[in-house]
Amino acid sequence: MARGKTKFEKIVLVRRKTMLEELTARFNTPAQARFYLEHAGQVFEPIEQAHNQYHQVLKSVREWLPEKVKNHVIDRDYLPQFVFNEDDLVVTVGIDGLVVNTAKYTTSQPILAVNPDPKTIDGILLPFTSETFPIGLESVMRGEEKIRKVTMAKVMLQDKQELLAFNDFFIGAKSHVSARYEIQQGSAREMHSSSGIIISTGAGSTGWLQSVYTGAAGIITSLGGHVVPPPNNGRFDWDADWLIYSVREPFPSKVTRTSMIYGVIHPDKPLKVTSNMAENGVIFSDGIESDYLNFNSGTEATVTLADHKASLVVC
Repeated sequence: MARGKTKFEKIVLVRRKTMLEELTARFNTPAQARFYLEHAGQVFEPIEQAHNQYHQVLKSVREWLPEKVKNHVIDRDYLPQFVFNEDDLVVTVGIDGLVVNTAKYTTSQPILAVNPDPKTIDGILLPFTSETFPIGLESVMRGEEKIRKVTMAKVMLQDKQELLAFNDFFIGAKSHVSARYEIQQGSAREMHSSSGIIISTGAGSTGWLQSVYTGAAGIITSLGGHVVPPPNNGRFDWDADWLIYSVREPFPSKVTRTSMIYGVIHPDKPLKVTSNMAENGVIFSDGIESDYLNFNSGTEATVTLADHKASLVVC
């Protein structure tokens, strides 16, 4: 471990509950969780093995943290209440979603992400394993790390409430009823009735946005049309200074239109959406429905690029 002076005052290790821990919280003990699952016809051993694997890696990572630097371990559930300092180094041990969730609460702090089980976790955002973590940590502590910047999206309401997204935003209704709103970009505006809007970053362009593309292309092809795929199949760079928005299932009527259903959001060309829903309107990011902004009648949301980019440490 680096013995010289480091720019970091504290290392914040972000962990997540395993499935076994979540089941134990529900059924009080691991034995009762096993009893319930096995009587439901499920196999308990893989859950137990994944739990043990995770905690072995977590223990290994904690042992490598330098003693001369303060360190703090927090659970993912406490991220909304935790305040990161500018001189913190952030380490995550968990799935890709843990990086996504953590990045929304950081600014310029580097995030060193560890894949606890490369055999079962794809780890697109997890370049390090328990074996390579010491090397990555050493480079960061020496100030020699490689950083990959990731553009994030921001939505702001007229009352100054904000929400960030690492991958994507959903703007629409909680239930399966149609979302009603006015959409505006520049001088163009129109009324919509749809299943909501997806706004994607470059990091998210391989996720929800891809399913939107795939569904649209499948329908067009089935109807005898010809589809020309977007460049790189719609994927764009993680640090690109733009976002993509796509309206899901827009419905044309006497008062609603369908011309503004896909476009690019630039820093000087934000997207504005005004709700016409009496209730159940929501805006949430990265698939986390529990962390949302209310988007009911009269609420205006402005979507643009975040003021900062996430900083992921890479090999």
